[in-house]
Order: sequence, then structure tokens, then C-alpha cells
Amino acid sequence: QVQLVESGGGLVQAGGSLRLSCAASGRTFSNYVMGWFRQAPGKEREFVAAISWGGGSTDYTDSVKGRFTISRDNAKNTVYLQMNSLEPEDTAVYYCAANPRRLGRAPDEYAYWGQGTQVTVSS
Repeated sequence: QVQLVESGGGLVQAGGSLRLSCAASGRTFSNYVMGWFRQAPGKEREFVAAISWGGGSTDYTDSVKGRFTISRDNAKNTVYLQMNSLEPEDTAVYYCAANPRRLGRAPDEYAYWGQGTQVTVSS
């Protein structure tokens, strides 16, 4: 089992920044690809970003490229999502998740999920 706890969400004005953190406990953190997903009211959960086991490879959905940066610190068992130039369309609950297999985008590839943190961007 891997337990994931997100933090860092909040209310921010458009154009502002937030940094989300996800602390992991349980099994060896570096054994997992880590991803961030988000879900807005009335919408399906969507992929945001993912990072490989050692951090050497990343993947982003097109709408956040150039604005969001995913990173990880395996010594601290933590993955981060730096979000800059936030837009109202980024408003959602953000989840981190752990994938034991590959750098993927499908939610069902991810075995463990956090409880989510709310991000609200006002216009």
C-alpha cells in the first residue's frame, strides 16, 4: 500500500501561482511513476502531468505545458506540481497518484490515489 496526502491548494487570482505537494508513505516511493490529475465539477477526471521514477522524464497535457512543472524528491518521498499563470479553467480538485508500471496518462493505470486538494482560480 502507498498512502498519498496532497497539500498546497487554495484560492488564487488568475495569473497567480500555487505549488502542490504530495507526500507518500508506505512502499518505496521511487518504485512508482507519479502523476497529477484534476477533476472539475461535472467533468471527468483528467490527466495533468506525470514524472518517471527517477525524475528524468515528464509528460504534460497540452493545456498546462509551459505553465505547470512536475518534480519529485525521492529522498523526501514527495512529488510537487508548480502551477504558474493560473487560469479560471484550472479550477478543480487536484489528485496525486502512483503508477507502478509506466509513464502513463490513463487513470486506471494508477494504483494509489490521494484524497485531493481544491484549487480555485478567480477571474
